[in-house]
Amino acid sequence: MTQEFDFTNHSHRRFNPLTKKFILCSPHRAKRPWQGAKEEIKKTALPEYDPKCYLCPGNIRATGDVNPKYDATFVFTNDYPAVKLEQPDYVEKEPESSLKGRLLKTEGARGKCFVLCFSPKHNLTLPLMSIEELTNVVNAWQSLYRGLLIESTEGSAPYKYLQIFENKGFAMGCSNPHPHGQAWCLDMVPTEVEEELQNMTEYYNTNKTHLFGDYVELEIKEKERIVAENDSFLVVVPYWALWPFETLLISKEHLRSTEDFNDKHKEDLASILKVLTTKYDNLFNTSFPYSMGIHQAPLKCSKEHKDCSWFHMHFYPPLLRSATVKKFCVGFEMLGEAQRDLTSEQAAARLQELSGDDHYMNKL
Repeated sequence: MTQEFDFTNHSHRRFNPLTKKFILCSPHRAKRPWQGAKEEIKKTALPEYDPKCYLCPGNIRATGDVNPKYDATFVFTNDYPAVKLEQPDYVEKEPESSLKGRLLKTEGARGKCFVLCFSPKHNLTLPLMSIEELTNVVNAWQSLYRGLLIESTEGSAPYKYLQIFENKGFAMGCSNPHPHGQAWCLDMVPTEVEEELQNMTEYYNTNKTHLFGDYVELEIKEKERIVAENDSFLVVVPYWALWPFETLLISKEHLRSTEDFNDKHKEDLASILKVLTTKYDNLFNTSFPYSMGIHQAPLKCSKEHKDCSWFHMHFYPPLLRSATVKKFCVGFEMLGEAQRDLTSEQAAARLQELSGDDHYMNKL
């Protein structure tokens, strides 16, 4: 008797249309006993205000600047930016025909970096904030995008893309527990975003439909990978996910960027962010670490790329089996191709059964 292929037990590859790369899925490996590293859980109770924190209201930052006594979301220019506006242009001295010119290519990079304090309260994270507080965060994202879009359009700054992101938790390299994210505004479109835009544009030119529009329709029809949903947004464990509990938050309608958001969109985004991040925390009863980033229309690009842009957010959390066991991209993942040990459907099922309304801290 011929054995039937089983997605939960047999190895296979899944294609990511955003990157045009494959993910090797090996669900049978999740059954192996774990004897690897287990990190100690740090459950330090944080105060609402920390006089030593560089991000708390009224405190002095490392550079000597003083934070205002803000009572909502607070945005300021990063004291230690990854890119700067005021620097000389890079001039390539090697001819492109030379060996060095062909192999050691360099481009200058300029821009401006911001820090976004989500809340004045030192001990909060997104799932512990109210919908109103989270809406303030979304408003700040929109205001920052709109302001930089004006500067870019008027030509007063060379901005092309605004990358908004959050690294949550010490496991993701976050050096300060105060709830905050970052925004890097650049004079180029970053590689990951450019790759997505090219592939979304190619998909549209081939099919005359938007990649994300079709994907939202498919996920709503199949329902298997949906983690959360409201009128404006959908959260799924994408079919091609790499990280064990990776999720993709997508606008249901064609919103190119936060510039297209109305009040309903902003409140719905705040609401679904609370549900998703609460589910994350409830999964292993821990403050769930992740790297999160917004992908949206560039500030300056071709009309074709702008029209094919579709607002979405990536969440990449590292936890695999528990609060103490993380996934690492090593070995085959570094030398061959991306690989995961449980299917997207299995991960989605775990997240679906969790509450997105009642945080585990409320039960302690």
